[in-house]
Amino acid sequence: MNWTKYQLFLAGLMLVTGSINTLAAKWADKLSAKGCHDATERPFAHPFVQAVGMFLGELSCLAAFYILLCHDRRRPEPSVNPGQSFNPFIFLPPAMCDMLATSLMYVALNMTSASSFQMLRGAIIIFTGLLSVAFLGRRLMVSQWIGILITTLGLVIVGLADFFNKNGGEDQKHKLSEVITGDLLIIMAQIIGSVQMVLEEKFISKHDVHPLRAVGTEGFFGFVVLTLLLIPMYFIPVGDFGDNPRRVLEDALEAFCQMGNQPLIVVALLGTVTSIAFFNFAGISVTKEISATTRMVLDSLRTLVIWAVSLALGWEDFHGLQVLGFLVLLAGTVLYNGLHRPLLARIPCCAALVEEEEHSPEESERLMADGRVQAADES
Repeated sequence: MNWTKYQLFLAGLMLVTGSINTLAAKWADKLSAKGCHDATERPFAHPFVQAVGMFLGELSCLAAFYILLCHDRRRPEPSVNPGQSFNPFIFLPPAMCDMLATSLMYVALNMTSASSFQMLRGAIIIFTGLLSVAFLGRRLMVSQWIGILITTLGLVIVGLADFFNKNGGEDQKHKLSEVITGDLLIIMAQIIGSVQMVLEEKFISKHDVHPLRAVGTEGFFGFVVLTLLLIPMYFIPVGDFGDNPRRVLEDALEAFCQMGNQPLIVVALLGTVTSIAFFNFAGISVTKEISATTRMVLDSLRTLVIWAVSLALGWEDFHGLQVLGFLVLLAGTVLYNGLHRPLLARIPCCAALVEEEEHSPEESERLMADGRVQAADES
């Protein structure tokens, strides 16, 4: 298949902005600045403020949708389907899941490396598959069950890499207990994220909603609710768990003071906001212009990019177990998403089996649902 220049641009945009998502957030965590209360420089440890920025990036997709719609209506033959009218509150439950999962992941990113953070996000395959069987009545293929088992093995290997690498690298300043807690929080976030995906498939995918509009509406609910929650968080004491002078759940005022004293923090946060907006646009466009399979491959490749950049910047040390963990997780993703089929189809003895699996009713239903949900879900 020969890609056009536009398709190559979209693929590159998705890979670059998807990598910036995590790298910019980790960069913000590593920056230090003076706060409101004294002249001591402290790390920018404000995960909930960062999560608000993430939802602001998603919310911008709603503006992009209406700009796209207005531009399309001026054409002689409009091609953008605005979708049917719907109750926007159907997006509230998945948005709340997204809010909780994202907040947990930003807390975890303060405790573990950027590469482990991205690799462990692959756990969502396990829980999404199991919940889709339990609540959506879906039947998984044998290759998908094998993919789930291999992904589980990959998660164990990545966890062991963090355990043995606890004393190495610039980023390994945290205690082993903090690293393990961070990894567990990421896994917990993937469980919540899988609930979000199942809710989206069960309710949202039944409606004819444009993916940009879906992402933007969830971003709106997440931004409004989490911004309001910053007020009580300012008064909730959490002891040593709070890495801010007042030891509260989130000190938004302290965060803004640090931004004012260190402009690079603002740059990092703007990098997160803009990269999420462009990443969602690029991901949706890749699914439309190329294929959902290509989008899955690019999403896996950004883990490799994040890991390579982290090594180059000295944020962490090279560890062989991480390489093995990445390869095992990649194999699990390939099997679960059916990316192995084109290769097997070239083998005469396997071609008939692959064709039968691809044309099964269960597989057709899965591909249709996954294409809709993935296009409206990636952040």
